[in-house]
Amino acid sequence: MRRRFLLTSCLALASLSLAAAGCRVSHGADARHVVAIDGSSTVFPLMEAAAESFGRSRRARVTLNASGTSGGFEKLCRGDVNVIGASRPVVHAELEACRGQGIELIELPIAVDGITVAVHPENDWVDALSVDELRTLWAPEAAERVKTWRDLRPGFPDHEIHLFTTGGMESGTYRTFVDRVLGGGGSRSDYTSSENDHLLVEGVARDRHALGIFGFAYFAQHQDQLRAVPIAAATEAVAPSPQTIGSGAYAPLSRPLFLYVSRRSAEQPAVKQFIQHVLDHAPSLARKAGCVALPDEAYRLVRRRFERRRVGSLYASPQTDLRIFDLLEHDEQRER
Repeated sequence: MRRRFLLTSCLALASLSLAAAGCRVSHGADARHVVAIDGSSTVFPLMEAAAESFGRSRRARVTLNASGTSGGFEKLCRGDVNVIGASRPVVHAELEACRGQGIELIELPIAVDGITVAVHPENDWVDALSVDELRTLWAPEAAERVKTWRDLRPGFPDHEIHLFTTGGMESGTYRTFVDRVLGGGGSRSDYTSSENDHLLVEGVARDRHALGIFGFAYFAQHQDQLRAVPIAAATEAVAPSPQTIGSGAYAPLSRPLFLYVSRRSAEQPAVKQFIQHVLDHAPSLARKAGCVALPDEAYRLVRRRFERRRVGSLYASPQTDLRIFDLLEHDEQRER
C-alpha cells in the first residue's frame, strides 16, 4: 500500500459544516481589532463556536485557521497569531523556541477529548481492539507485516486495511496516539492523512475495510456513518463516550485539549476579551463542539491562571501522570 494524501482547497470545503478546517474564516465586523487563531483541527469546532458567539456582541474580528498543533505552535512562536488550539501539551523544544523569540506562552486547558478509532458500520468482524493490537497495526514495521485485516488477527477477513488519520506527527492527535500506543518514536507511513477531519470521516464512511483515527467530536457528528471501536487497555474494552472520556476510563486515549496565548497578546483588549469569553462559556462551547467539558472547579482554576498571566506548562513538572484537575490544583498551591 503506498502512501496517499488528501489535498483540499477552501472552495472544495466550503460546503462542510465546520467552515473547512484549514481554511481561513472570520467573524465580526471591525477589522481594527483582530484575534488571529490557528492550531489543532480537533479544537477547531470549539474555536469556531467561540468565535461565532463572541462576534455577535464584540467589535472585533476573529480569524480561524487549522494548521495542526505543531504548525500552530510555529506560528504562535513567530508572532503570526495570538492564540492557538492544541490537542496535546506544548513540548520543551517549542517553549524554548518561543522564548528565543521573546514570546512566553500561557497554557489554558479547555476541554477533554477521546481519540476515537472508527470503522465502517458494516464492519462486522471488529468488536474491540486491544492496545497491543493497535501497536501491532501502527508500528513502523507494520507497513510490510500488517497489510490485511487477517494479518492483524486470525479470523479477520483477508482484505487490505485502509488507514485514515490526521496529518502525521505535525498533528497533536496523531502524535498523542503514537506516544500513548507506541511509546513515541515513529509509525507506519502508508496511511491517508488530512488536517481536515471531515475528509477522514468521509474516507472511512465510504470504505468497509477502512479504519480511521480522529477526535471524538467528529465521530459524534457522524455516528450514523461510523462505528467506534472499544479499546482494551487491560482486560475490559471501553468505548469512547462523554462519560468514559470525562472519567478517564477510556484509556489510554482520553486527553486534554488546550488553548495557548502569548503573554504579549493577552494584554491586547480584543484578545483578552476573547479568552475571557471562551473561559466564561467553556462548558457550553465544549458541549456544542462535541468535546467533554472540564469540571466547573477546573475552569475556575484556569481563569485564575489566565488572570495571573501564568506562563509555562503544567506538564513541565514530573507529575505528568496526574489528571488535568490535579495538575491545576498542584499549580495553584505552588503559586500560593
